[in-house]
Amino acid sequence: MFKNRVKRVFVNAICLSLIFTAFTFIEKSPKAKADAPFAYGADIGWLKQLEDEGVRWLDDGGKQKDALQILKDHGINAVRLRVFVNPPSSYYWQKDGTTWTMLGYSDKAGVLAAAKRAKALGMKVMVDFHYSDVFADPGHQIKPNQWTGYSTGQLQAAVYNHTYDVMKELKNHGISPDWVQVGNEMNSGILLPDGSTNDFSKLTGLLNKGYDAVKSVSPATKVISHLAHGTDNSLFRWWFDQFFKNGGKTDIIGVSFYPYWEGKPYWELTGHLSSNLNDIASRYNKEVMVVELGGDENNPKDSYWTIKDTIKLVKAVPNGKGIGVFYWEPEAHSSVLSDAYPLGATAKVSKNVLKYTTAIDAFRDAATGKHN
Repeated sequence: MFKNRVKRVFVNAICLSLIFTAFTFIEKSPKAKADAPFAYGADIGWLKQLEDEGVRWLDDGGKQKDALQILKDHGINAVRLRVFVNPPSSYYWQKDGTTWTMLGYSDKAGVLAAAKRAKALGMKVMVDFHYSDVFADPGHQIKPNQWTGYSTGQLQAAVYNHTYDVMKELKNHGISPDWVQVGNEMNSGILLPDGSTNDFSKLTGLLNKGYDAVKSVSPATKVISHLAHGTDNSLFRWWFDQFFKNGGKTDIIGVSFYPYWEGKPYWELTGHLSSNLNDIASRYNKEVMVVELGGDENNPKDSYWTIKDTIKLVKAVPNGKGIGVFYWEPEAHSSVLSDAYPLGATAKVSKNVLKYTTAIDAFRDAATGKHN
């Protein structure tokens, strides 16, 4: 009997030891670490300028409330802020000489103020360098006026110095962005004609200067390289094959997804988006994000499902490489914009009074697993 008791004590001791060892292993094992939080994001570059022009927002209960706080209440945990080199003092641009377009307070001071506001709400921050005085996109990669006539070496120095300057200003105020885009929708390159995709060696040299500047100030910040038309896999393979062949440096590949501008319903395009994200994440061993997304303000149901399904497919990218989705300017409405941009996520209540549509519920529902 004594021997049996000793035996039981011995066995129990071994079991306890094994359990302790197992917990220790789980605790130390890298695989046991919780995944980084998914970025449920919004680009809010117009917000402060809209506020200053008298626009106000109502919450779900019909009471006036901070538009950014309302977004947070609906599951948004990150903001995206664009920055221009030397935007016009009016913060308006006559796009293509025909349409006046609001730029938002997107100089260094404006970005700092918006980043502080987001951080005060506990939100993550993405900074998007356009390397232009105005919007950069596939059809507009306009060199800043101050950089006109620069040599290649001078342009590289200008990219580095501008990026470093903004990053340093943010850091001086205790803000290290979680992500930084070096370039915006760079399908045709940046700083045309110098940084054209006709010469990927020169283009890559410019972009790497931006990457180096980000890392010199904030090594933990992840750098994003961003193209439009996120459903076009052949475009992404062509662009990034050349970029990496020329020594390109980046941490994340970002895409834009706008079914409205593609002229097709979202459900005809999400499969192509998913295939492209899965392919480039594997092909280049990079994390991927949808950094711009938009839907028709007059069809909030479709916009809801566009957001919800996009989040679902990004989360489904293998090996946890799909890390976020950002809606572009959800606080906007065509009635308060000079160019009548129609892809915000609000409805007009009265003049200069807006209320978010059910489209933005998709962020909270996706985060909580709720089904609409």
